[in-house]
Amino acid sequence: MPHRTHRLVPGPSGRIHLVEQGSGPLVLLLHGFPESWYSWRHQLPVLAAAGYRAVAVDVRGYGRSSKPEAVAAYRMTELVEDNAAVVEALGERSAVVVGHDWGATIAAHSALLRPDIFHAVALLSVPYTPPGGPRPSEVFARLGEEEFYVSYFQEPGRAEREIEPDVRGWLAGFYAALSADTMPTAGTRPAADPHFVAPGGRLRDRFPTDRLPAWLTDDDLDVYAAEFERTGLTGALNRYRAMDRDWKDLAAHAGAAIRQPSLFLGGTLDASTTWLSDAIDAFPTTLPGLRGAHLLDGCGHWIQQERPEEVGRHLTDWLGSVVAGR
Repeated sequence: MPHRTHRLVPGPSGRIHLVEQGSGPLVLLLHGFPESWYSWRHQLPVLAAAGYRAVAVDVRGYGRSSKPEAVAAYRMTELVEDNAAVVEALGERSAVVVGHDWGATIAAHSALLRPDIFHAVALLSVPYTPPGGPRPSEVFARLGEEEFYVSYFQEPGRAEREIEPDVRGWLAGFYAALSADTMPTAGTRPAADPHFVAPGGRLRDRFPTDRLPAWLTDDDLDVYAAEFERTGLTGALNRYRAMDRDWKDLAAHAGAAIRQPSLFLGGTLDASTTWLSDAIDAFPTTLPGLRGAHLLDGCGHWIQQERPEEVGRHLTDWLGSVVAGR
């Protein structure tokens, strides 16, 4: 098995850090919030063993990749061009793109905006919803009496003041809040939902604090915490702050379908999947090239880390059909 290799390649905003393993058709792996390339540590060797060049990037604003100051630098169109730059820097003309959480949304829009490069797309946890509809900030502001976490993140500096004094503790709680074995139980009253902030409160007030989820070791947590303690959280949070800019940038693509071969994987206990069940129901229209949609029973949000074997199997099976069909 070839070793993992760390590289820095040029991108539109400076440098892009990536980790690659294996050789063969290129598979680009995009993480979500608040993570890094390390989220794909289980899939890199599996994809390499299956005959693929697996490349996990630090998305702009994370890890060792560049972190522009302006919120506008984190627009979806900019992140799509980062992915195109990675493909070019690696000497390839095309790639399969796979994403989780925000990475799923970035992967979907990479396929939508650059079908000349990204010939297939797999989405984990967050289903594709086409551009269009109401302004995002207005939607999130109407979700309930309490403040939704996305709105909380959108105010510059606010979440940083909560997170950065205790990055490791905050990350541990956030990961636990969305993991199947440590999230609030199904019987918890809505007021205790960790996706919402009580008036005058903090997001972390509703995080579990007694144990780590089974998929997360102390060493794993140290890796994540060390990156954010070094870089801060602003680059990562600026993705949330750029959402209304996306709404304007992508207006011409309102309602657009992604027609390349696609795959969706979600967890039955993941709010990102259950809240967006209508988007999954719409896949025949929005993802006409869909070749599989699998909901992993009893799985939470961190799907490729909670269920690495199942995710690896689904990805390699799907990639085999995608590559063979080209």
